[in-house]
Amino acid sequence: MKKICFLLMAITTTILLHAQNNGWQNLFNGKDLTGWKPLNGKAPFEVKNGEIVGTTVHKQPNSFLATEKNYGDFVLEFEFFVDSTINSGVQFRSLSTEDYQKGRVHGYQFEIDPSSRGWSGGIYDEARRGWLYTTEVNTPAKKAFQNNVWNKARIECIGNTLRTWINNIPVSHVIDDMTKEGFIALQVHSISDKDVAGKQIRWKNIRIKTGKFTPQPYDKIFVVNLIPNTVSAQEQKNGFSLLWDGKTTNGWRGAYKTAFPEKGWKIADGELSVQKADGGESTNGGDIVTVKKYSAFELQFEFKLSKGANSGVKYFVTESEGNKGSAIGLEYQLLDDAEHPDAKMGRDGNRTLASLYDLITSDKNDKARKKIGEWNQGILRVYPDNRVEHWLNGYLVTSYTRGSKQFNDLVAISKYKDWSNFGMAKEGHILLQDHGDNVSFRSLKIKTLK
Repeated sequence: MKKICFLLMAITTTILLHAQNNGWQNLFNGKDLTGWKPLNGKAPFEVKNGEIVGTTVHKQPNSFLATEKNYGDFVLEFEFFVDSTINSGVQFRSLSTEDYQKGRVHGYQFEIDPSSRGWSGGIYDEARRGWLYTTEVNTPAKKAFQNNVWNKARIECIGNTLRTWINNIPVSHVIDDMTKEGFIALQVHSISDKDVAGKQIRWKNIRIKTGKFTPQPYDKIFVVNLIPNTVSAQEQKNGFSLLWDGKTTNGWRGAYKTAFPEKGWKIADGELSVQKADGGESTNGGDIVTVKKYSAFELQFEFKLSKGANSGVKYFVTESEGNKGSAIGLEYQLLDDAEHPDAKMGRDGNRTLASLYDLITSDKNDKARKKIGEWNQGILRVYPDNRVEHWLNGYLVTSYTRGSKQFNDLVAISKYKDWSNFGMAKEGHILLQDHGDNVSFRSLKIKTLK
């Protein structure tokens, strides 16, 4: 009887403690590293003054202290204090298996970046795809992290939705389905400079909540959605809708035509593709345009180039010029710069990838460029005041203002000099170009800007 009473008291105490903590569980007991294990590099992790302290070691690979348990859906909170001269991070839904690079830790990482670029709270895919979300697409978050003080972090993983905060400021929002669960791990980054050996990153108050919990309300920050042809709940709230449904020709027709081209384009496996022809401009199926017209908008699209391919996304297309080739409009250039001769034509490279074709050369940011055959994300923003931005894989690479002196001067020395009022229509169609090369599109989304 005494044993039963004791057991009931223990169960009651556990329930009360759980209720008092509102479902939170401590991942670190403040005394030792029970429940954690080291992986990969040999940088030390120690417990000091109720904190986990990681210390950099010269020429060691990335070192991790990982939870012994895996977690799927959860909210994780922790505090961290990082030396301003080093980089670090916290892995989540991460893995270490012998069949993947001999046990190398890989998966999602909450970035800890005390440098001036301000990418703390961004999401990096360690040892896999690289950056998924940086603060370049959410610039207010650059100021969320503070140097030389304790910062509070929050990570929410619910299904395909990954979100982060620093000091209650929303930083990242990614939709991705690559990894459903994995461990959480603290990182001491590798260093090649022996002058930063012995620097420390500290963590405390590491706690997690699983099971049922209330996620943070949706906000208005940029969403990186890596699931093709879908619009997430926050994207809908932000005003986005699909410009192409991923299955049919609805909403599109041939340029200068009333129907979609009968040849030259293929829809399969959620991709809208120009089929390979002779490399000529609009000589096979021809360009396609949206049925609707747009003025101020944000267009997001993914594209994949084949070797040597040429294409483009045009905007403010009016179809009023009667051009025999591709319809006239401002163009976000799509090109294999290394293989297609157009990259060496024009002036100063203004026909290269993500440039404003024949007018303004894009920033040649190597980090923004992916290998031919991989999917890229393009963003085209046209603001109500005529400012225009071309983005490539999370980087702003081209910007200008329609109707400005710079714009008009460039038009005057371009191939468009004979077109009256070129690029200045109040509204127009969006066009995907058939240049006779195999190029695929997916995840085309649009919102109106006001």
